[in-house]
Amino acid sequence: MLRRIGIFLKKAAPPAIVYWIRRSGAFLGNIAAVLAIVLTIVYLPRLFPKASLKDDLLFSAAYYDREGELMRLTLAKDDRFRVWTPLSETPQSLIDATLLREDRYFYYHLGFNPASLIRGAWITYIKNGDRQGGSTLSMQLARMRHKLNTRTIGGKLEQIVRAVWLEMRYSKNEILEAYLNYAPYGRNIEGAGAASLIYFDKSLNELAPTETLALAVLPQSPSARVDKNTSYAGEKLFLARQELFEAYREKFGIDDKEAALFNLPFKLRQIERLPFRAPHFVEALAREDYLAGRSPSAVTTTIDLDLQTLLETQIKNHIRKSAALGARNAAAILLDVRDMSVVAAVGSADYFSDAIYGQINGFATKRSPGSALKPFIYALAIDQGLIHPQTVLKDMPTAFGVYEPENFDGGFMGPISARQALVKSRNIPAVYLVGKLANPSFYDFLKSAKVEKMASEEHYGLALALGGGEVTPLEVAKLYATLANGGIYNEARKRMDQPKEGGDRLLSREASFITLDMLSSAPRVDGIPAESDALPIYWKTGTSRGFRDAWCAGLIGQYALVVWFGNFDNKPNPAFVGAERAAPLFFTIARSLRSTRRLIDPNRVVPPALKRVEVCLSSGDLVTAWCKRRGKSWFIPGVSPIKVDTVYRPVWLDKISGKPLCKGEDINNGKMVIYEFYASDILSLFRRAGLPKREPPDTRHCSEAVSFVAGSPPAIASPLRNASYAIRFSKPNERRVVFSAASDAETQELYWFVGDEFIGAAKRGDILSWEPKRSGRFTVRAIDDRGRSDARELQIIMME
Repeated sequence: MLRRIGIFLKKAAPPAIVYWIRRSGAFLGNIAAVLAIVLTIVYLPRLFPKASLKDDLLFSAAYYDREGELMRLTLAKDDRFRVWTPLSETPQSLIDATLLREDRYFYYHLGFNPASLIRGAWITYIKNGDRQGGSTLSMQLARMRHKLNTRTIGGKLEQIVRAVWLEMRYSKNEILEAYLNYAPYGRNIEGAGAASLIYFDKSLNELAPTETLALAVLPQSPSARVDKNTSYAGEKLFLARQELFEAYREKFGIDDKEAALFNLPFKLRQIERLPFRAPHFVEALAREDYLAGRSPSAVTTTIDLDLQTLLETQIKNHIRKSAALGARNAAAILLDVRDMSVVAAVGSADYFSDAIYGQINGFATKRSPGSALKPFIYALAIDQGLIHPQTVLKDMPTAFGVYEPENFDGGFMGPISARQALVKSRNIPAVYLVGKLANPSFYDFLKSAKVEKMASEEHYGLALALGGGEVTPLEVAKLYATLANGGIYNEARKRMDQPKEGGDRLLSREASFITLDMLSSAPRVDGIPAESDALPIYWKTGTSRGFRDAWCAGLIGQYALVVWFGNFDNKPNPAFVGAERAAPLFFTIARSLRSTRRLIDPNRVVPPALKRVEVCLSSGDLVTAWCKRRGKSWFIPGVSPIKVDTVYRPVWLDKISGKPLCKGEDINNGKMVIYEFYASDILSLFRRAGLPKREPPDTRHCSEAVSFVAGSPPAIASPLRNASYAIRFSKPNERRVVFSAASDAETQELYWFVGDEFIGAAKRGDILSWEPKRSGRFTVRAIDDRGRSDARELQIIMME
């Protein structure tokens, strides 16, 4: 077609026209070539690697609570409020209003607008009007980014050159995005993202047009005044927005209903009124980020601001009531044990008080816990088969080498059950148990629970049982949450995007349940009987040596709460007693939680392997027919220590002389009397307490006294003597060995043991089954409730 047109013009057109067309074609070709070269020069730099326009900036961090409410906006390191917001999250109304006000030809120039520069120079220098620079957005970005002095001709020229270079290296959208994040919005606020959070308490993408247009005028009026008392925009700022609104409506249109909103005055929250919530918690998070090399711009924390307010209010009230006692400070932390999230954390009674060193973070400060960690000594002892809740321990003067601990009250209670020893916080039994723990020791357990900055185990010795090591309230809260979670330890979560890990098992489910059951029986300081409360509170106090720290820690529903009470100057104060200072605050918070939250107790499901057995309370052992004090105890089959009671024993006395009958004498001439047989140290302690026990009669005149065991011992029927059992894993129904025995008519119950392991109790005539776990030779014993026994040897062979 083009060839035909060319032939036609050559034949029909005058020679002059043909000549002009040929010359014009060559000229246009040259212009196209020049444009191609220019465009190549302009846009080629974009093909090379380049730094992001945000790389030179330092940013604030916005911390939100779990519901998205702003808790704190930190200053960047250059003391500016600055939050980077991508262009994709910027409202179109702000973009349009900014371009309308600042640079209407932004998408058409290559960095500078000659007409705007000439107009600005004419008004400023020729007409002596208000100073106008005529700068494009690109030029303004160049000035802000390179901190140029553009009041001089040299500075202005450099600004133009740098603006052109920006256009050559970056797209229009990248430049616009950077401008909106660099622009000043009053005082030390830079960027629309920070301005939106500060002035309107909203993210940028949540702003309405009335708000985006207010932001759009601020870069040209950054110092426009706002009434400090009411926060309403001043007249100058209001009129500037109205002027922009008229231009905006003319170009983009806006409905009458929304237009009416622009006639209303508007508020801009001032920097002084920015929220400053949970300051210790936020600073702890910021420090973690700094040490990890992270620089987040927005962090959604696990904090629940309603619960944060609850803790802060109760602490301030409690400090006010305790001021006369010299108590000026407290800290508390609240964990939701279900997902290990920190829902409230108070580091001091008043962050801004220099008098109490208020900026020290009390919930992350190492302090002596006193007795607050005793529950974990008992839990470990339960797991290691040292005790069950009714095991009788000795609370009496005891020297552990050169270490001679005392109880807080200076007295001793003698024989005491493990449950009561924990509830009454007796020191001697706790130290005794710590000395018995192995694999893990109490020290190793605390290390496994990630208690940091511990010295060597030898440094603490047995004093670790009584607060010899230091822990933080947060570490204590995680330990109590471990009990609530069935013995599984997890790290505390502080960010909503932080996943809950699988956790490490530090205690068995059974030991965790038993320990909590023991704690729930402690008499409460709020006067409510523990047994009458449908929602148990598991709690323990602690008082450091020297009265520097008062603690109360425990579980309320789904929460682990730890309260610390003291002063950061470390001066001793006899008022700092856990039960008197920290416990009332603990229960006040617990009462507030009940009234504001639906509490659930995740700890009351009894583990399937746990059993209840009847024991003789005087010894903690299985009852006999002669036991006078009986009770129930939790028992872990195969783990908990158990044997038949030997405290209560019958003795045959001659009816006339009252002396014990010797072997061979006719028991028809005697009568049976039940005596309590205690060790000599326990008898001595009873006497010192004014509770002397009737001592058993002297039998030294007999070579052998009459046995107190009457009737026939049990006779094991199964297993057979010296029998061998082949146990096949592939046949579940054949894995159990049946135990049965014939017993005397007066026998009510038989207790079965394999070695020293208690298997279970069976009523007279009933059978019991045992599932072996390994091959080997075993001794099976059946003991009746009068202490009579029979034994059998058997061999187990495990097969596929």
